[in-house]
Amino acid sequence: MLIGREAERRAIGQLVAGARVGTSGVLLITGEPGIGKTALLDQAAAESAGLRLLRASGTETEHEVPFGGLLQLLRPALGELDRIPSPQRDALAAALALTTTTDPAGRFAVGAATLSLLCRYAEQAPVAVLVDDAQWIDRPSAEALVFAARRLVADPIVLLVAARAGESHPLAEADLPLLRLDGLGLDDARELVGRRATDVAQVHRMVAGNPLALLELTRDPNRLQRVPPGAPIPVPRLLAEAFAAQAHRLSESARIALLVAASDDGELGVVARVCEQFGVDVNALGEAEEAGLVRIVDGRVEFRHPLVRSSVYADAAPAVRRTVHQAIAGVLADHDRRIWHLSEAVLGSDGDVAAGLEAVAGHAVERGAHAVAATALERAARLTDDTSEQGRRLVAAGEAAWFAGLPDRAEELLVDALRRDLSPAVGLRAQELRGDIAVRCGSPGQARDILLAAAASADDLPTRIRLLSDVVNACFHVGDTATAVQVAEDLDAILPDVDVPESRLLGLLASGVARVLAGRGGSDQIRTAVALSRAAGALKLERRHQVWVVVAPLFLRERDAGREVIEQVLRDSRDGVALGLLPAVLFHLARDQATTDRWADAATSYDEGIRLSRETGQTTELAINLAGQAWLSARRGRVADCHAQAAEAITICTEREIRLGLAWSSFALGDLALGCGDPAAAVAPYERLVELLTSGGTLDPDLSPAPELVEVYLRLGRTDDAVSTADIFAGQAASKGLPWSLARAARVRGLVDADEDAFTEALRLHERTPDLFETARTQLVYGSWLRRVRRRVDARVQLRKAVEVFDHLGAPTWADQAAAELNATGETARRREPSSADDLTPQERQVAQLLAAGHSTREAAAKLFLSPKTVEYHLRKVYTKLGVHSRAELADQLTE
Repeated sequence: MLIGREAERRAIGQLVAGARVGTSGVLLITGEPGIGKTALLDQAAAESAGLRLLRASGTETEHEVPFGGLLQLLRPALGELDRIPSPQRDALAAALALTTTTDPAGRFAVGAATLSLLCRYAEQAPVAVLVDDAQWIDRPSAEALVFAARRLVADPIVLLVAARAGESHPLAEADLPLLRLDGLGLDDARELVGRRATDVAQVHRMVAGNPLALLELTRDPNRLQRVPPGAPIPVPRLLAEAFAAQAHRLSESARIALLVAASDDGELGVVARVCEQFGVDVNALGEAEEAGLVRIVDGRVEFRHPLVRSSVYADAAPAVRRTVHQAIAGVLADHDRRIWHLSEAVLGSDGDVAAGLEAVAGHAVERGAHAVAATALERAARLTDDTSEQGRRLVAAGEAAWFAGLPDRAEELLVDALRRDLSPAVGLRAQELRGDIAVRCGSPGQARDILLAAAASADDLPTRIRLLSDVVNACFHVGDTATAVQVAEDLDAILPDVDVPESRLLGLLASGVARVLAGRGGSDQIRTAVALSRAAGALKLERRHQVWVVVAPLFLRERDAGREVIEQVLRDSRDGVALGLLPAVLFHLARDQATTDRWADAATSYDEGIRLSRETGQTTELAINLAGQAWLSARRGRVADCHAQAAEAITICTEREIRLGLAWSSFALGDLALGCGDPAAAVAPYERLVELLTSGGTLDPDLSPAPELVEVYLRLGRTDDAVSTADIFAGQAASKGLPWSLARAARVRGLVDADEDAFTEALRLHERTPDLFETARTQLVYGSWLRRVRRRVDARVQLRKAVEVFDHLGAPTWADQAAAELNATGETARRREPSSADDLTPQERQVAQLLAAGHSTREAAAKLFLSPKTVEYHLRKVYTKLGVHSRAELADQLTE
């Protein structure tokens, strides 16, 4: 029976009770070794009558077994595997080695499958998921559990995880609800040890109430007396010493058998065969069992506590441990386990074991266990004599670590590899990976420099084009248009010699974008690339380069410019559970939606991009999604949100020199002030943005706040500044020659010159773009001008339209300005009542959109990486907020 812990037991009992009534609960229980984490899990299991129980425990010996923890946990639920979405089913089956595949699953696909399987298993009865010693669960399994834990909302599932405090592992870093265990109180300590010690109070004080320490050290109170007076008590070390002392009292045969069991996973048959090689009878383990160190259950040797295992193993001499590992390897049939043991037995280098470890890594990659592959490849490199081969294996280890979501470790491995004598191809791959890591998780400026050097040494043209396009992407983020243009010239020079459609597409897009940014044309190249993508199938591009195809329509800003490909890439990314790509795609999708009348959808896309950027550790994508959301919040009049989002974006972008994010953040703060009717406050962020663009050589008029600055200057009486700014912008827009910037330039000319023809030209040009907000902005300034020249009737026409569009978009501050102008003409504005759809959270809106579009609940769940019950939970809230009762009514409401 668990002694004490009443508050902790109540907390866990409430979670179990919640699962019984259909709600999810997640809790991470942490504390030092021996503090009672396992006892709490045992108590939870005892209280889970009527729940389906899934249980797993991590062990040091299986820390590098790919998905070993997940297989242990999910084995009872595998009968439901065929009932989850097929891409997830295939990913999980491959991860658990139930099938083979030639298309390795990404780490997030296995996480999504884990969530789906748990939720399917919970459809028949509530489920309790208990994970002990999570610090030793293999990383791929832990990441799958983290993915599921973050998304448990409305399913009858309670997930309890116990792990040592202070240990680094995915579940500890996931910001899960936390329960920290402290020692027992003195009364509970007395009840626990009974009459075992004469001075329980002294022992209790010295070990801070650690239950296991109380039990073990009261058996030998003299051990505590050997600690210097006043010194802190290192409880885990003392426990390890106590367990080692107990092992020392065993016979030599029992100690050998115990060490063999501690060196592997405790399978009794394996222990017996190894013991036979040492001339030891496995029955000697009975001594350890009588001493309370182990118990033998269902053909396995189970240690009383993980500290028993680790203390027995650590107490053995290194040479003895190597001999034991060699012997274990000799009796194992499983190739991968045998190789791991051989690698522990090697002193120095061993080419055969290194080759075996590389094969182990290949098996891990096939199952999507990239973190395990990274460890195997790094160990293989350390066992390799040839420096070139060392480097090749370290590069492969770095790539595996990057794919596992471990950018810091990947960078260390790649830098280490580059100190070796690498072949040109391997060296290029190392630098390409370092560039990809830097642009997503570090500094785009560093990425630019790395990739430029790599491209200069690339011999084959497709590789060089790929690297140069990555340079342009880095320059885009860092705001270095001068370098981008140089790269564009290099691309233009080599593209005529390239006949690979994917390479031509990539080169044309990168060159076109670079030239657009610098104000040197580029639009024709982008149009050619868009046409090529439609004809050749742009989705054959490597996943990370598909974002280029998404970017293209945004640089043209035309109604028919390949915009459908954005949605296609998004669908493919969702179906393939390519979460690593989604933050970038969602940013560009949101930018596209924000230039139409889909502002609420844009906010939802930004929100998901922000959440997934945090989850995948992509700081660059996080910054620009935050900046984009801030810009949209500004136009929606959400002051506090805008300031918070811009502040976080600016902090990240300043630290990492992400000028793109700084630009959008400055634009957001300027638009917020202008929309709120405070032109004086808008000057500083707009002028800061101009300086930012100018210093980087960015002359793309689409990024310029010049039209807004002209309006601000005129309101503040700075006419000369307004005229000069308008003239510069007009030249840039004319040079680009696309309708979006030309329309804004015409509006500026109308303001500065009081030219009605310019306003009408602007409205004509707006018709060729999908941006309703810019159209309404022109209607507002045109209507205001007409009112000032006393043409009230004509003014009302423009101002009515502006009010209607601003209200429709959800831009209340701008609608208020237009309504005030309309009222000044003698007409009261008819304002649109706020839609209840505006009250939906981003996730509720996503669910509503998918279901209104005809997707089933399960299809929507798969696309959003949620459970069907969570989708239903959000749908109920949507129906309540919107006052609808069917999906047909829902679709009507969302399209109003």
